[in-house]
Amino acid sequence: MSKGFWCYSESGAIAAELASAASSLAGAVPGDAVILDLDGSGALGAAKRLVLKASYPAGASPEAVAESIFRAAKQLSPAAILVGATRNGREVAARLAVKMKAGLLAEASALALDGGRLVAERSAYAGKVTARVSSPLPCVCTVKAGSFPKGSARPAETQELDVGDVPSKVKTLSSAKKEVGTVDLKAAKVIVSAGRGVKRKEDLPMLAELAKDMKGALGCSRPLSSDLGWLPEEHHIGLTGVNVKPELYLALGISGQLQHVAGMKDSRVVAAVNTDKDAPIFQAADYGIVGDLYQLVPALRKALAARR
Repeated sequence: MSKGFWCYSESGAIAAELASAASSLAGAVPGDAVILDLDGSGALGAAKRLVLKASYPAGASPEAVAESIFRAAKQLSPAAILVGATRNGREVAARLAVKMKAGLLAEASALALDGGRLVAERSAYAGKVTARVSSPLPCVCTVKAGSFPKGSARPAETQELDVGDVPSKVKTLSSAKKEVGTVDLKAAKVIVSAGRGVKRKEDLPMLAELAKDMKGALGCSRPLSSDLGWLPEEHHIGLTGVNVKPELYLALGISGQLQHVAGMKDSRVVAAVNTDKDAPIFQAADYGIVGDLYQLVPALRKALAARR
C-alpha cells in the first residue's frame, strides 16, 4: 500500500465519496485508492483499506488523528491524502499538512493530476467564480461533501499498521449527543427550503408537509439552523452548509444572499417565493412569485392533493 491516494473522514458516507475521487486519480501514480480506518467501521468504496492501530489516552481528537495518519504516511509514503471537508476533517487536514510540511488544497470539488501536481477546483467569491489551485505531490486536500459519487461497496483488501501510543493535549471533560437530521439533502430530487420569511418555528411543519407532498426534503438557509436553531445544521444549505443539486429547488421566504445561493446554484430548476420584489433570490431563480408563502403553501398543497 505504498504510494496511492489515501482517504480519510469520520463519516463513512463521505469516505466512500473520497474513495471515488481517489480511484479516478489512481493509475496515474503507483498504488491504489486506500481508505484509512481509525475506528474499525470498515468503510467500503475502495480496493484497499488501511487500518491504523493506535492508543489514544485522551481520545481520538483531530490532533491525535492527524498524528496517527502522519506516522503512517512517514512509513508508506502516499502520493496524496484526501480528507472530507467537515469541521473535524478541516482541522485534521491542516494539522497533517503542517506535520508533513506539504501543501494543503482546501474545499475541492474536482480533482485532476498534472505531471507531479494535484490540481483542484473550488468555488471562490461566494460561488461567483471557480478557482483552480495546485500543489506538488505529496500533499493534503480537503474535498467538499457531495462533489463525487460514492465508491462501489465492495470488500476491501485490508492491511493493519500499528502507529503506537498517540498523545494529545486535548482532554474530554464531558460530551452531549448532537441532534442530527434524518434528511439526505444531497440525494433529494426536490428540496423545499425555508428562510427568515418563516415567522415561527411552529410553522415549519407546514413546509415539511409540502416537501413530503412533493416527495422531497426540507432544507433551510443559515439563520434558521445556525442562528435560531429551528432545524439541525444538516438542513442548512449554503457556502458553509450542504451543496445540493436537486431537480427542483423551491425557496420560500429566502432573501438569497450569495452564501446561500452558492450552495444551490447548480439546481436544475429554481423557483422562489418572497414578499420583497427586489430580493436577490429572484436573480438566481428560473421562476419567481412575489407573494406571501403563508398563502402560497396551502394553495400549492391543495393543488397537489387535487392531482392525486
